[in-house]
Amino acid sequence: LRRDRGRGPLESAVGAILRYLDGRVEPLDLPLDVRATAFQRRVFEALQRIPYGRTRSYTEVARAIGRPAAIRAVARACATNPAALVIPCHRVVRQDGGVGGYRWGIERKQTLLMKEAAAR
Repeated sequence: LRRDRGRGPLESAVGAILRYLDGRVEPLDLPLDVRATAFQRRVFEALQRIPYGRTRSYTEVARAIGRPAAIRAVARACATNPAALVIPCHRVVRQDGGVGGYRWGIERKQTLLMKEAAAR
């Protein structure tokens, strides 16, 4: 987490999120204490490697973690993600290019994807 001068960790985190929402391309490297299975952690780590403004399919994420047959399990892990934006599950789409599901609503997922694509 990049500390903003003269600000505590909460203010720095809020500042990082606001910069992200303002279209500034910088990773949201916020401290997290996420309760997850080993599989979910592998998925979450793979999601954090998806570049801003890019997408990957559930199939590509499954392959990236060395579990090519675990496509549905990857989708379930995305659905349990407790930290949107920091663990960018909105960047995972269906193999056919369709948006797919999103824990916080498909409209929000589409908005995030469009915002990131426009800022790139």
